[in-house]
Amino acid sequence: MKINGGFDVAGGIENCMWLSSSSTSSALRRQHFLIRTLCASSTPQTSHNQMERVHCASISIPEADAEGVIRKITPVLDRTRHKGQAGRIAVIGGCREYTGAPYFTAISALKIGADLSHVFCTKDAATVIKSYSPELIVHPILEESYSVREDERETVSSYILAEVRKWLERFDCIVVGPGLGRDPFLLNCVSDIMRHARQLSIPIVIDADGLYLVTNNIDLVRGNSLAVLTPNVMEYKRLLEKVLNCDVNNDNQSEQLRLLSQKIGGVTILRKGKEDLISDAKTVTKVSTFGSPRRCGGQGDILSGSVAVFTSWARRYVMSGIPSSETSLNPLILGCVAGSVLLRKAALRAFLSQKRATLTTDIMEFLGQSLEEICPAE
Repeated sequence: MKINGGFDVAGGIENCMWLSSSSTSSALRRQHFLIRTLCASSTPQTSHNQMERVHCASISIPEADAEGVIRKITPVLDRTRHKGQAGRIAVIGGCREYTGAPYFTAISALKIGADLSHVFCTKDAATVIKSYSPELIVHPILEESYSVREDERETVSSYILAEVRKWLERFDCIVVGPGLGRDPFLLNCVSDIMRHARQLSIPIVIDADGLYLVTNNIDLVRGNSLAVLTPNVMEYKRLLEKVLNCDVNNDNQSEQLRLLSQKIGGVTILRKGKEDLISDAKTVTKVSTFGSPRRCGGQGDILSGSVAVFTSWARRYVMSGIPSSETSLNPLILGCVAGSVLLRKAALRAFLSQKRATLTTDIMEFLGQSLEEICPAE
């Protein structure tokens, strides 16, 4: 059955390896029975639009088998591997005002299992971020308007891109946005970096101020099948207003999310919320594992780092000779599903330990334990 002539719900459920078994059999039969019952009881005067609303409201979004995804895509640890094979991640962000966000993203990637984590930030932010942890490789390359004369901007912009280009090919995934700020010159430089990453076919996770940049220039990601957007409630609202010229429709979240992804050319969108909804315009799934009721700032930064690592692992899994039945899997969807559930489990562990005092740093300390619980290293 199709919604508005678009996404085939039943087909999508049957073809998604990441869906939990509980959402693919009895739940689907109950949904179909309810639809038939509602249709049978409708009066002849019921309009086509009303019928579509009945259909949409009656279909729940299928739950992802998130832990199963993690077990499939997480690489085995063995002695034959060398540094870098478990993932090289880069974060583009960090300015005078915001140094914590890029740190949270980059260090979370390492705690989950990436081998190397880089941060490309402004000079003002570099020393502060370096002081947080010696594990991170910090590049003080970016510049803000206040530090660059008008007649120097073109030269400085070219220099920044050239310096970043030296490293880009080495990365399995980049994250754009944590702590980036909204300085116009800095955003223009980051736009150039994003375009070059796209030319190199490097997956890119866009969060925070990166979403501000993209919302004001959709063409930066339009049609990029290797882009992931991770909007929160307000960021999602602004995206809808910009792309679809409409408000959030909580009665038909699935179709609206799918349509938004479609209008941007099939980018993957992870809509954060009580339930994380994920779509690449072809399918919609969700992760609703209970996390923490404590909503401290910084959890989105952990998520973006998590999605980056799992996306890099999922791409390797999909390209490693998997069964033919799984060749159509979108590794970005798998990365979003895995990153979402891991953050939720770590956040719950942290909350049970710290209650109202739970901070982002507490959650990070439980990332490794939560992953080990799902997918033991041995």
